[in-house]
Amino acid sequence: MPDEIEAWFDAAGPRGEELRRVDALVMAAAPGIDRQLVPMGSSAMLGYGFLPYRPRSAKETTTVPLIALAAQKRHLSLYVCAVVDGGYLAETRADRLGKVSCGKSCIRFTSLDTVDAAELSTLVRDAVAATAAGDNAYAAS
Repeated sequence: MPDEIEAWFDAAGPRGEELRRVDALVMAAAPGIDRQLVPMGSSAMLGYGFLPYRPRSAKETTTVPLIALAAQKRHLSLYVCAVVDGGYLAETRADRLGKVSCGKSCIRFTSLDTVDAAELSTLVRDAVAATAAGDNAYAAS
């Protein structure tokens, strides 16, 4: 698997180094978290920590990454699938993260240099901790 992940970074071309920097931040904030490539359309994203998930329309529970990293055409996306106290962590903390654009669980940025790395690390740690404690409402019941 490490060879596949390295190939994924390399396939990103010039953005590979930026992806590696974000990966290092996630791994430092959540030591020991499992990571693997996850199919995403015709490509893949890097997923960290997996949790059960079942959309309302599905009959079976599947797994999704708690955190996922993807290179888009014009930006990087870091997905944080954590709902704590009724709010998506990424969305509720968007104003603390620096020059980013946020959706409910998606943090979009062009470079890690524009992000408050300490706040992003805290968000990752809190998502992992909430999930471990059973307080992440994103997971399937």
